[in-house]
Amino acid sequence: MQANLVSRMLQHQGISHTKVVESGQAALAVLKSEGGANHLVISSLYLPDMAGTELVAAMRADHDFETVPFILISSETRPQVLEPVRQSGACSIVGKPFNEQQLSRALFAAADYLNPPEDLDVAEIESLRVLLVDDSLASRRHLRRLLSELGIERVAEAVNGKEAVALLQETMVDLVITDYNMPEMDGRELTEYIRTQSWQANVPVLMVTSEQNMGRLAAVERAGVSAICDKPFEAGSIRKLISESLTR
Repeated sequence: MQANLVSRMLQHQGISHTKVVESGQAALAVLKSEGGANHLVISSLYLPDMAGTELVAAMRADHDFETVPFILISSETRPQVLEPVRQSGACSIVGKPFNEQQLSRALFAAADYLNPPEDLDVAEIESLRVLLVDDSLASRRHLRRLLSELGIERVAEAVNGKEAVALLQETMVDLVITDYNMPEMDGRELTEYIRTQSWQANVPVLMVTSEQNMGRLAAVERAGVSAICDKPFEAGSIRKLISESLTR
């Protein structure tokens, strides 16, 4: 029933070529047979052979499909269940029940992910030095791809705040993009270090996080973060935040 409903909604949105499969393995088989280019995967969370979280993990582990946009449709609300999807670089999580407008927003996010705009100053972008801090490899790859599409190639990576501090002591950067929940030193502690102890105290800090606790997010804002973006995020949101940070 859900497959038929989504198919009808996609047709209303002008998407005529859809293929419905009933399992994660069948979805991977279609991607392998047709190639991942210009594909979009819309999946439920609970499939007969695997969870939607396992499906997106398998896609991100395969070089050919790691950039294929993924949308999850689910009534699940438990953070510990949805966290792997948030960290994978999913375009959207659409909650049940949903309407065509909500699905349309997710489709626009996927389209923006596949077709990035060219609205930033090329010379300024190419010279930008970014520090990317996240303990999720999939999330770092996802963000790095978006940065690369903007023309940003000078990207250093750290798996937690402690590694980031070591890099900041020796390397000058123009922008820090960090997660919140990380081992050793989290995003709030990293932001506090940058603002109070680093010789680069004025560098813009963008936080991309799945954290939902308003008290913790308020503490991050007090620590001096420049902007906060939810996971999963729309590619356009990250580009807008980067553009605004460069303007500031």
